[in-house]
Amino acid sequence: MKFVIVSGGVVSGLGKGITASSIGVLLKNCGMKVTSVKIDPYLNIDAGTMSPFEHGEVFVLDDGGEGDLDLGNYERFVGINLTKDHNITTGKIYQHVIEKERKGDYLGKTVQVVPHLTDAIQDWILRVGHIPVDGQGSVPDVCVIELGGTVGDIESMPFVEALRQFQFRVGEENICYVHVSLVPVIGVVGEQKTKPTQHSVQVLRSLGLSPTLLACRSTEPLEAAVRDKLALFCHVPKANVLTMHDVSNIWRVPLLLEEQNVHHIICKKLHLQGSEKLDLSEWRSVTADRWDSLVDPVRIAMVGKYTGLSDAYLSVIKSLQHACMEARSKLVLEWVEAANLEEEAKQTNPVEYAASWAKLRAAQGILVPGGFGNRGVEGKILACNYARTNKVPYLGICLGMQVVVIEFARNVLGLTDANSTEFAPGTSAPVVVFMPEVSTTHMGGTMRLGSRRTVLQTVSCTAAKLYQKDAYIDERHRHRYEVNPDMVPRLEEAGLRFVGRDETGERMEIVELESSPAGHPFFLGAQFHPEFKSRPGKPSPLFLGFILAASKKLDNFLVNTRSPMKGPPPS
Repeated sequence: MKFVIVSGGVVSGLGKGITASSIGVLLKNCGMKVTSVKIDPYLNIDAGTMSPFEHGEVFVLDDGGEGDLDLGNYERFVGINLTKDHNITTGKIYQHVIEKERKGDYLGKTVQVVPHLTDAIQDWILRVGHIPVDGQGSVPDVCVIELGGTVGDIESMPFVEALRQFQFRVGEENICYVHVSLVPVIGVVGEQKTKPTQHSVQVLRSLGLSPTLLACRSTEPLEAAVRDKLALFCHVPKANVLTMHDVSNIWRVPLLLEEQNVHHIICKKLHLQGSEKLDLSEWRSVTADRWDSLVDPVRIAMVGKYTGLSDAYLSVIKSLQHACMEARSKLVLEWVEAANLEEEAKQTNPVEYAASWAKLRAAQGILVPGGFGNRGVEGKILACNYARTNKVPYLGICLGMQVVVIEFARNVLGLTDANSTEFAPGTSAPVVVFMPEVSTTHMGGTMRLGSRRTVLQTVSCTAAKLYQKDAYIDERHRHRYEVNPDMVPRLEEAGLRFVGRDETGERMEIVELESSPAGHPFFLGAQFHPEFKSRPGKPSPLFLGFILAASKKLDNFLVNTRSPMKGPPPS
């Protein structure tokens, strides 16, 4: 097996994940089977208990792993399905080593960072690197590993040392190092400065790692003199100093790497055949060029509580983009802070209140994504009510579906106290309740997580038509509250259809209005998270339906789409 290690220097947030993903695209299109590993140096076992403000969204995998958002980038770019073990954290490694020590596996040795921890890291990489991730059962040829954080951080030192040793364990001909660094422009003169990158590479080399490729992030292409200087002082051939300047969209990054012969350089270093096979023409036409060519705007209001950090909803944004490319609509995303829609904001912050409602009323579609905690929930309920009563296309995900049920119970059934026990434990009308199997004492990894089956109750619903499925669908979940099954008969009698349920029939998964799509263009809630399986060129069916409805194209799409015929129930 071959390995590509992507590290970062100077500052975090330079785009190591996109660089690693783009390298994966190149190698895959050279005919190789590619897998990815993300190393996160924090002590958390996983990202599940971290605030989105701290670390962006939590990306959920098929096996229920709660990982770093870069795993989503890997899956979307390379078209693979990873496991929880593909995200290595300091917490996982220490837990693994301590458990072995408690069992006596180290035979009385003094357990130390070197060699025990560093050996465990290397063993972990070798093990997960061989796990098939392409859905075909094929063992990968190349493993692209992203080392999170910045080289020189104290947290990442055990991983850097493990990777230093790793080159001798697997052989230097089987490993390639790519270092992502920053070339800033300082002052009005506009001169590109090389010193931060020089120092970053100096630190990297002092730790025993020498980069094969130097990926230099900058606003503009690197000047020739700057590349010469970096090559001279960083001990890298000039051809291996890459200009990673800002581009119109992230799907152009693989094309940028192709232009600089990165596939040839990596394949030569790793003694791999096939670099001459690279063909990114489909990638260019279906993603990069298409996104830049969209002109017909569709205005979507995203009503959430983490609107100050777009990474908190990264997969939702990408799913909207995938759907817009398929629907040939240009996304105009309006961020609406849910709390600013509430009556209290009218008194405390009247300017933001008016601006938020203006955005909502101008939107062609309203999306309420997942979330936890009661801040902004009443604003989400108001947004849902506006969408339902004004026939504005609405898509609710996870909490967004639970909001549908609360709003409907209050305003159609007349249960003014209707709520979730998450927000109002003593409510007299608990339409959303805590799931009985979920732990009440531990937060991490205790939700209903991962890929679960949703059984379609009828083919005469929007969801079945969009998925082109007649029996069931499999989507990823992340929740600890659910629609109260005792309330379902009353809700359905009043016109809220639960067209998707779990295999027991007791857990509600998809909800639509009785009159949808005839009376309302699109009003749908899903307990699962369809955004986690959306891909460029293969958008999530629910996001595609939502964007088509907002663009007033859904009816024509459904007319030209084969209606699913009811088959035998799933085994």
